[in-house]
Order: sequence, then C-alpha cells, then structure tokens
Amino acid sequence: MPTYDYRCDHCGPFAALRRVADRDTVCTCPTCGSEAPRTLSLPALSLMQATTRTAHQVNERAAHAPQRSGQYQHRHGPGCGCGAKATSGSTTAGGLKTNPAGRPWMISH
Repeated sequence: MPTYDYRCDHCGPFAALRRVADRDTVCTCPTCGSEAPRTLSLPALSLMQATTRTAHQVNERAAHAPQRSGQYQHRHGPGCGCGAKATSGSTTAGGLKTNPAGRPWMISH
C-alpha cells in the first residue's frame, strides 16, 4: 500500500498508508479525528542519487515503449571487441598458457 499525504486544517500535514482505491477519499486526522483532504506532493528527485534517478527514468520509459530484442541497436562503434569471442591461442591443447600476442620472450604470470 502506498503512502499518501493529507492536510488537516487544525493539525497540519500528515501521511497515511492507504489502499489505492481509497486514495481520493477524505482521511481522518490521526491526532484530532477531523476530516483531511489529500494533498499533492512533488517527488524528491533532487535528493535521490543519480543512479536511482536513472533507474526510475529507464523504468518509466520501458513501461510505455519497451524495446524488443530485434530492435536493440549495438551502441558501440566498429572495432569494439566487447561482443567478440576470446581469441584462440590463449591456451594450448594441453591446457598450458600461451602469449596471445605471439611474443615468446614475454613471459606472463
């Protein structure tokens, strides 16, 4: 259940945990018991970390315009080796390490 903000004329603002179906109905003030209408509050985006804000932005974008795997465009330029398979020659058939650059005088760890 989400938290909604309400404002009592006598006691001031307060938050209440309510069902979504009851969000627009008047809530009773927990202090004095009088009726309090719901108020709209802005999200605290400036207080969020940049990574959290970006995650929310991506989630909102994906909700109404999802990207299918066929529509995915590789974002790296030509010559990028991030999706390439490992080069052969990193190990021998016996499992011994080899130098991928082909320089036998350079010993690896």
